Amino acid sequence: MIEPTTLARPYARAAFEHARAADQLAVWKESLEQLAILTTDPKVAASLRNPDQTAAQRAATLMSLLGESLPPAVGNLLHVLADNGRLTLLPEVSALFEQFKQAVESAVAVHVISAYPLNDAEADQLTKSMEAQLARSVTLTSETDPSLLGGAFIRANDLVIDGSIRGRLNKLAGSLNQ
Repeated sequence: MIEPTTLARPYARAAFEHARAADQLAVWKESLEQLAILTTDPKVAASLRNPDQTAAQRAATLMSLLGESLPPAVGNLLHVLADNGRLTLLPEVSALFEQFKQAVESAVAVHVISAYPLNDAEADQLTKSMEAQLARSVTLTSETDPSLLGGAFIRANDLVIDGSIRGRLNKLAGSLNQ
């Protein structure tokens, strides 16, 4: 079975190229994020799966939920996705659009999960280290997960660094089982 990200990539690429040509990256990013959130709502998702609705009605449902804030070109994308039965891919389209936008802006979002909250000095040091490693500006977000025991789990797009104690213990257990 084909991964949703693989299916979403051509739509995200086309949306990104159009938004970039029209100098509307921020507007498109916001609209796609809102649509991604909407499609994950159980009631909206059920409505989008309703076999009694046509593709145009499904697209119109999403367009009406966002109202006047939706640019016409985003509405066109919704119609294309609906015609191809791909409205459920909107979260992946939104995530890929954001990655394309960051690549053009030479920025990357880095998400850190640590066992304990990062203080400002640690966050600054980690930001500088990731900027040096990735050769891009970094936007750092963090959360805590006490189950990591110590260390941190870092994700920047496709790059994953598992420096957690839990990750190291799992790796050690895997090597002992072999």
